[in-house]
Amino acid sequence: MSYLLVVLALFTVIVVSIAAISFSFGVRGNIGTSEKVAVIYVQGTILSGNVPSGLGYATSEEISENIRKATADEGVRAIVLRINSPGGSPAAAQEIVGEIQKAQAKGIPVVVSMGDLAASAAYYISAPADYIIANPSTSTGSIGVIWIFQNMSASYEETGVDYYIAKSGEMKDMGGTWRGLTDAEKEYADSVIMESYEDFISDVSEGRNMSRSDVKTLADGRIYTGARAKELGLVDGFGNLYDAIDKAGKMGGIVGEPKVEYMNKASLSKLLLGSDSGESNEEARQFVSYFEENPYGKILA
Repeated sequence: MSYLLVVLALFTVIVVSIAAISFSFGVRGNIGTSEKVAVIYVQGTILSGNVPSGLGYATSEEISENIRKATADEGVRAIVLRINSPGGSPAAAQEIVGEIQKAQAKGIPVVVSMGDLAASAAYYISAPADYIIANPSTSTGSIGVIWIFQNMSASYEETGVDYYIAKSGEMKDMGGTWRGLTDAEKEYADSVIMESYEDFISDVSEGRNMSRSDVKTLADGRIYTGARAKELGLVDGFGNLYDAIDKAGKMGGIVGEPKVEYMNKASLSKLLLGSDSGESNEEARQFVSYFEENPYGKILA
């Protein structure tokens, strides 16, 4: 009898665990049904590449894949991007913007829900949305691009480290930590940054239906609160994620409360099966070392 009770208890635990994991994936009886709003999370630094989700980075590959899946689902009538990000790679932002525009071209409205932070490249991907919802205290804006170089030559001299660089062109070692930039390299870096900046301005201008000159008056890199951003025309309204879902449902023609499919929500299964925090941090560093340790300096939006 006691054996049967143990088996029954184990069975109950398994059933409850499966139910909890299914719920954490956003499965609420709406998969495969019609009239849905798809919610896609953009959490952490935005960059390209293939980095496991949940490690503090939001990759253009994962976000784009989820946008494509939502667009291909005949039941999805609208998409909400839930953004909590300080920005990241301009190239990654451009990849995500491209997928947003493809979804819109197929008649799927896209609504952005800003959380604590949606700045720089995170605002870049917000600009083309059909509607942007923030909180009055959200930090957003920071429209601009920066290229970071590190000069450690003084430290190398102190420690006796010496370099000999054989190079095929004068700028081939531009950005190396063993020396500072020449005047010509500084001028070139400025021109590269301004080229990327102009792309940023163009996408914000088009997405927000603002003139380039109006955008440029706001695009000196400063952060705006959500309240100020609304006054300036950078966001459309205030509210939380569920307000954004309701807005997306209405824009998608859904009558009544929309059903929701969370495409990449953090799940209980990831917590149960994932690594401990130390291993996760090390894993993240390995995946993004190409970006964080770029020998040519790091370009950020």
